[in-house]
Amino acid sequence: MPQRCEWADIDDTQLVAYHDEEWGVPSHEDRHLFELLTLEAAQAGLSWRTILHKRDGYRSAFHQFDPARVARFSTGEVEALLSDPAIVRNRPKLESTVNNAHCIVEVQGEFGTFDSYIWRFVNGAPLVGRRRTVHDMPSETPESKAMSKDLKGRGFSFVGSTICYAFMQAAGLVNDHVTTCFRYRELTS
Repeated sequence: MPQRCEWADIDDTQLVAYHDEEWGVPSHEDRHLFELLTLEAAQAGLSWRTILHKRDGYRSAFHQFDPARVARFSTGEVEALLSDPAIVRNRPKLESTVNNAHCIVEVQGEFGTFDSYIWRFVNGAPLVGRRRTVHDMPSETPESKAMSKDLKGRGFSFVGSTICYAFMQAAGLVNDHVTTCFRYRELTS
């Protein structure tokens, strides 16, 4: 069995698959980046396992994370989501997703893609952490603080520096697999 990061619980096949196939892999697709930003914000105060197991519900509720479509959600559509057990029914987080979709559409207008905008915070290449254990990982970095500040300045919400750092890890802007994890070697080679 390959050695993984400590948080990838081998008893949870969804969590293992997420760790092995997605976490830390550089993402350049706007819908996927919007999805990860949304899910990291939804996780605030909850476990990643909870959010990961509701991921399909989020994909359905937010039209596969099409920013232009989500940006057009009405108040009634947000109200309907509050009764959807397939997602976390938290009004501020749901409203934030719609708000952030608006902001992504604006960023796409300015930069061409959300991808080209967001990757500027790491100069277009993943930062490589050299963490021996998960306890060595910071909750925020100068880059995540800069990202948070800029996103907030553009009107995004639920984008504190800790959420931004978790997003950076998930979207591969940072390779924070521990150095003993088989994915660390694969993603740094």
